[in-house]
Amino acid sequence: MQSIVQPLSPLSLKEWAVAVKALGEGEQIITIRKGGLYEETREFRLENNQFYLYPTYEHQKRDMVKADYQHLLDATLEGWTMDKKSVTIEYFAEVTDDVELMDDAKLRALSPFHIWTDNFADVRLHWKKKQPLHILFVRMYRLEQPIEIPIDAAYQGCKSWHDLLVDIPRAAFTPVLSDEEFAAKKAAIMTILQS
Repeated sequence: MQSIVQPLSPLSLKEWAVAVKALGEGEQIITIRKGGLYEETREFRLENNQFYLYPTYEHQKRDMVKADYQHLLDATLEGWTMDKKSVTIEYFAEVTDDVELMDDAKLRALSPFHIWTDNFADVRLHWKKKQPLHILFVRMYRLEQPIEIPIDAAYQGCKSWHDLLVDIPRAAFTPVLSDEEFAAKKAAIMTILQS
């Protein structure tokens, strides 16, 4: 096993708070990306294979999360208000694989492996039709001391990536899933993607 270290870069990927929670609890190991409305490249690009997860709350939609996972959505919204001044960074991630996908049938076959409804996945696939979805396999690490950071205007807008405007201290961390658990989940998903 390779030795993992906390990212040196303050790079963060914005993701719905419910998805961060699902990844952080080992409920899923993939995230589905197409790119934000205002990406500089007009498409999603994996800027680094290690980054922090920046949870977003504003655009989460209950009808886009499967009923079995709506309790995770509710948990993320406890205590959240639009005038909140800070957000908690609890995880960093390592992308082990970035698989491009344009196939409806394979996307549907991935449904058991994520929290989103089929409609959410379809909308992502068919938005910017000529560009593929990126299925990112994400190995999650929990910071033993989560970091509360101020919400800055620089983090707003429909962009996937932001540099955190604070120093992230070096801290102890633990993998969310064991090597064996992650490998088993990854193998099941790769079987679908490679079929």
